[in-house]
Amino acid sequence: MSEFRAEAAQGRDELHRLRRHLRDLELERDEFQRRNKLKRTARWAFGGNLTLKVGVLLAVFVFEVFLNGFFLAKGSELGYLGGAVEAFTFALLNVGGSFLIAVAGVRELNHRNLFRKLFGLLSLLCYVALALGLNLALAHYREASGSLVSDAGREVLLRLQASPLAIADVKSWLFFGLGILCSLIAFADAFLIFDPYPGYGTLEKRRTEAHEAYIRQKSDLVAKLLEIRNQAIEILEEANRDLSIRRGEHDAILEGRARLARLFAAHQAHLERAANALLAIYHEANKRQRKTPPPARFSARFTLDKFPIDDGWLETSARDDLRRSIAESQAVLVAQVQAIHAEFERAFASYREIDELVEEKTVAKSSAKAA
Repeated sequence: MSEFRAEAAQGRDELHRLRRHLRDLELERDEFQRRNKLKRTARWAFGGNLTLKVGVLLAVFVFEVFLNGFFLAKGSELGYLGGAVEAFTFALLNVGGSFLIAVAGVRELNHRNLFRKLFGLLSLLCYVALALGLNLALAHYREASGSLVSDAGREVLLRLQASPLAIADVKSWLFFGLGILCSLIAFADAFLIFDPYPGYGTLEKRRTEAHEAYIRQKSDLVAKLLEIRNQAIEILEEANRDLSIRRGEHDAILEGRARLARLFAAHQAHLERAANALLAIYHEANKRQRKTPPPARFSARFTLDKFPIDDGWLETSARDDLRRSIAESQAVLVAQVQAIHAEFERAFASYREIDELVEEKTVAKSSAKAA
């Protein structure tokens, strides 16, 4: 019982610490919602959903690498391999840059702070400039490399300055459109992986992790208490069964002892009767042969010196006393089992009371702030 109570007390302390941490995060989340006037739950990708969305981003990146390698292979001395190597940097800038600008910059448009909104607007303009400029440059680079110009990079810069939309090849326009599409997918994927409002998803993720840690610890503690309870009950029930077995064995021993005592007493009486019968035969034969009167001892009955048998061996009072003692011990064991069940219920109820206690403190603090 002492081990059970010590484990329950230690579990309450641990749960109280985790619940206080969870309460602080909930208060921080509520304050964040109030300050930023948010009336919805946070949205962010996790688990299989996160794997899917990150997989989409990687698939778009790999697709553009090979797409760029295919289109830029025109005029490359190394063919597809050379085009892929050249295209890797462009794909990284197009897909990775679009994703990072959306995560770190454009999401700031949703913030209530004016300066952060301005930063988000500038980030959006930077994204548009990057997406259009980079993909136009790639389209011009494809045409310039295909026309065997010695310095394709310089030629691209001249074309962008003179006439950025002067792209004659339809495949180059297709290349431009696919690049914009990959950029938009990466840009939109950022809003699907992270919450649109900056900081909200991170805060809610911390709160969710704290809640899961609290629930997990609570389940582990309850499971540990159940294990201790079941082990204690098993020991007590085994002791109860052992008492019943020992009682039956004791009854059998007492019955065997009484039966042996009765048989031994009967055997001694049989020996005495047999001795008297033999002596009677001898006396009669002796009397027929004698010329003188028989001695007086011939008429005396032989008495065997019997081994004394204690009357307690035949009594059942000791067995009844033992049965009462065993019954009392079994009643104590049953009471202990009930006490363990009651202690478990109290410990489990104390774990539930932690939530109510923390909630009451939270409500009291909120009321004090409102006052």
